[in-house]
Parts: sequence; structure tokens; C-alpha cells
Amino acid sequence: MFQKTYHATHPDMMESVDNDALVDRHLVQNMFEDGKVNLNYSHNERFVIGGAVPNGGALKLPDQTEPESAAGHPFLERREMAAVNIGGIGKVTVDGQIFEMGNKECLYIPMGSKDVTFEGDGARFYLASLLAHKICPIKHITLQEANPLDRGDLANSNQRTIYQLVIPGVCESAQLLLGLTVLEEGSVWNTMPPHLHDRRSEIYMYFDMPEESDRVFHYMGEPESMRHIVIANEEAVISPPWSIHMGSGTKKYAFIWAMGGENLDYTDMNVLDICQLK
Repeated sequence: MFQKTYHATHPDMMESVDNDALVDRHLVQNMFEDGKVNLNYSHNERFVIGGAVPNGGALKLPDQTEPESAAGHPFLERREMAAVNIGGIGKVTVDGQIFEMGNKECLYIPMGSKDVTFEGDGARFYLASLLAHKICPIKHITLQEANPLDRGDLANSNQRTIYQLVIPGVCESAQLLLGLTVLEEGSVWNTMPPHLHDRRSEIYMYFDMPEESDRVFHYMGEPESMRHIVIANEEAVISPPWSIHMGSGTKKYAFIWAMGGENLDYTDMNVLDICQLK
């Protein structure tokens, strides 16, 4: 049922991989296809990420197909999920409950949900799912209901607003932390200085790059041995716990960050000095 499976990696492997191998192990592409639900599996925290593009029809979140013992069971039997609409107006139905979804709005879908469908002519749903140990309330979160953090300034090309969507105080979850960051005109850095999380993995999904020629240069690897991946619109990059994550684009953009790991403390991170990087 998965487009691709991404295995967890050791930092030592960065010394010997070329750019093609780096992309193969960390970059997630082709998630958004008309009339399809595409899902990818990562062994980093057992993340599943993907996209659903109804294109005027109705798409059902598929049941599990593997292993054989789980075939036919609901996908969210032991998982939670967030769906963020990065396109036009759409609708998500969860076990009969209907939620109208505007652009950049999020729906938290709890463990145990059985029937999930996506609709909307121009809607494009980004999906992020993690294993869960408890059932939390379903919740629709708009940007007005999110917790906004204003960060950076134009002088340093990093003025942005971080909208915390699935986070304690806004939306209860078992393991998932998720938010959306929007850069201001004239800003290109999504975080500066960079950071890493020893106790969680993080995935960035970049979008709102209107020109086909626009790109984000995503920096990763250990601080003293950095690497980069060039990322196009609506592509995601998997950052393991040992890797920094930051990026700079050819112009402003937005990205969705999703984290899973030991705790739900947003501030649990190692912030680095730019002078540490090599």
C-alpha cells in the first residue's frame, strides 16, 4: 500500500553516499497525484506521510494491506493522523462527521477512526501519521485557532510566522506534533540558526512555491559535516534525530513540520551556533 519505504539511517553513512543516494534515502516525492491517496512509510518513528488529491471525486483512506495478519484492518486502528489542506476548499469525513476544510486548515484524526474520505475539486491534503497509544478528540484547527509564533526579521531574511496546530494547548495528541510555517515576502530562511532533536524525528514538507523553477536548499547531516538536498514544490524531507534541519529558498514559501518521538515538548531541541557548522 506504500509508494516507498524509507529505512532509518546511521550518521556514518553520510560519509560515503553521493547526492543520488542521499535523495533516495531522505527525499519524499510524488505524493500529490490527481485522484489518488499516496502514502510513504518511514522507519524513523514509524512515520507515514503522503497526499490525497480528490480532484472532484471522493477518496477513501485505504485499509491496511500488509502484513497479512493486518490486511483489511482500518489504517488508523493503532495510529493518529493530521490532514492539512494545502489547496482549495475541500471536505474530510471521519466516521460520518463532516469537516469543511479551507486552505492551510488542519484536521486531527484520532486513533480508531475507521472510515476517512477526502473530497474537493481543488483540495490537496497532506497527511502525516504516527503510532498512538490513546484516543484523543477529533479536532478541526484553523490558523486563527492555532498558536502563532512570530520569528525573525527581514534584515536577516527570516521573518516568518510559525502556526502551532497539533500541540498541547491547541490540540491533544498521543505523539504527533505538527505545525505550519509561512515566510514573509523577502525572507528565504526557514530557521536560523539550525537545530536538531536528539529524541525525535522531524519531517519538513515544502509548498506554496508558485514557480516551477523555484527551489529550497534543505541542509541536513551532522553539524560538523553538513549536506544538502535541493527540493521542489510539494516535496518532503525526512530528518533523523542526529541531523540538523534548516533551509533557504529562491523566494518565500511555506512548509509543514511534523515531529514524533519521546515527548510533546516543542522546545526540546538542541539549538546550534552558526559557527559550529562545517
